[in-house]
This record gives sequence, C-alpha cells and structure tokens, in this order.
Amino acid sequence: MNFPRTLLVLVLLSFLFTKAHAQPDTVTVGSYVISVHDINFRDKEYTMRFWLWFLYDNPDFDFSTQLDIPNAKSIDTPEITLDSVGNKAWAIMKMKATMKESWKVADFPFDKQHLKVQIENALFDINSLVFKPDIKGSTYDKDEALDGWQITDFKVSAQLNDYETGFGDPSPHRDYQNFSAFLIELDIERNAWGLFLKIFIGMYIAFLISIISFTIQVQELEPRFGLPVGGLFATVGNKYIIDSILPETSAFTLVDTLHTLTFFGIFSTLVVSAIALRKFDNGKKEAAIRFNYVGSRLVIGFYIVANLIIVALAIW
Repeated sequence: MNFPRTLLVLVLLSFLFTKAHAQPDTVTVGSYVISVHDINFRDKEYTMRFWLWFLYDNPDFDFSTQLDIPNAKSIDTPEITLDSVGNKAWAIMKMKATMKESWKVADFPFDKQHLKVQIENALFDINSLVFKPDIKGSTYDKDEALDGWQITDFKVSAQLNDYETGFGDPSPHRDYQNFSAFLIELDIERNAWGLFLKIFIGMYIAFLISIISFTIQVQELEPRFGLPVGGLFATVGNKYIIDSILPETSAFTLVDTLHTLTFFGIFSTLVVSAIALRKFDNGKKEAAIRFNYVGSRLVIGFYIVANLIIVALAIW
C-alpha cells in the first residue's frame, strides 16, 4: 500500500536532484558597434551606440528588462525586436549608453585608450545563464564608428564577474555570487598631430616671442625683459586652457612636461639677458655680446632637442 507513496517520493527526489545539478542555459550574444562619440575627458565619459543580439532557449530570459551594464553612467531605453530562429528565441536590441571611463592622459594628445562595455543579465547568475560570444558575427562600423580616432583592435569575449554579496538573499551560501558577462572591447588611438599643433601652438609662439629678445641689444632693458615675461604669461594661459579639458590627475603628463620645459626655457632667456646686461654694465661689452650669442644658442638648441625627445617618447 505504501508503494505509490514511495514511488512519488523517489520521483520528487529525482526531480530535485536533477534540477539542482542542471546545466546553465547558454546564450549566444553578439554586438555591432554603430558609433562612439561625445568623448569627454573632463567628465570621464563617452557615449556608445550599438546593436546587441541574443539567441537562447529559456523563455524566462527577458533581456529588455534584465539587461545591465555595470560600468555605464546611464542607459537609454533600447529599441527591441523579438523573433525566433529555428527553435531558439532571438532578441535584437539597439542600445545607447553613456559609459564611465578612467582616461589615460599621460601622453595626451598621443594617448591610446581601451574602451570596455560590460553586459550582464541582472537576474540570472552563472548557475542559470552563461554567455557565449558570437565572435564571427560581431564587428563595428568601419566608416562611422569613431571620428578623429583609429580603432586598432576590436574583440568580444565572455568572462565571470564575482560579487562578494548576496544582494540581500538570506539563503545559505548566497553571500558570494558569480554572473556571466559579455564584453565589448576596443583599443583606440588618436590621429594626434593636428590636435597637437592646435593646443600647443600658443605655447610655442610664446617661446618664440621670448627668444626674439636675443636679437635686441643687450643694454636695451625693457624689450629684453618685457618680451620673455609676456611669453611667460601667454604660456601660463595656454596651460590653463588645456587643463580645462583634461581630467584632474596627480600624474605628470606630456602637457605638464612641455609647459614646464617652456617655463624653464623662458626663465633661461631671462637669465641670459640678466647676465649679459651685467657684463655690459661692467664695461665688458664684447663679453656681453659673446655671452648673449652662446647663451641664446644653448637655450634654443636645448629647447628644440628636449621637445623632440619628449614628444618621441610619448608617441612610442
């Protein structure tokens, strides 16, 4: 008489055991990057528009509501198309997200950046869902994706993200969760020479103005000192303008190095003028002229060589 009851218990136990050891559903996911724009160094962000597609079996997956991009500042409501391919559900989503980014500005404007978009399902962890990247089908718009930059590498991949929290779940062994993540990664570098000339032309003109003082008679006090001081203020103004578009950083950047070099060059111009003037006032006219000649060549030569070395190191 207890046989039916025993059979029922065995069936239930078998079901629970199978459920507990069930393999997670595999979701094939790919991406097509439409554009990367509104790159903002000061606010540490950029905007990306891209397509996502998902192929899956589990009807509980609803990526229109469950999708999360942990490293995004904001995500616009996506455009969604639902269909099926064979026996699989097929979801296509047009996305627009404002992404957070810690820009590397040490070599600005010859900087190289690595952009990464991390996509997860916020509801299902690794026990229920695993992403499989559609490597062959994923790519980017070769013509419109990025203006003023070159995409040197593009790839999609999947990884596990660990969260040392249960997100409020009181169940045993839920204080540590893993989620499958789909990654879109781009390496980009700037077409920099035009921007370099644009942002540093004021600084270089300021230095040129200061070294014009070398062509003036050593005893002419006002122009010999007035021109370098004017160039110094122009260099300070140029640095403030460039700093206003870059994020705050404690690192010494290319911008800082070139401006410091220019400050030193202008100061050296003043030092040469002061020493030459002192020699002239002491009745050593020939020595003053000779010192002005040698000093001017040393200052200009050192400035040019140092600039070439510093810029070359930033590029390579």
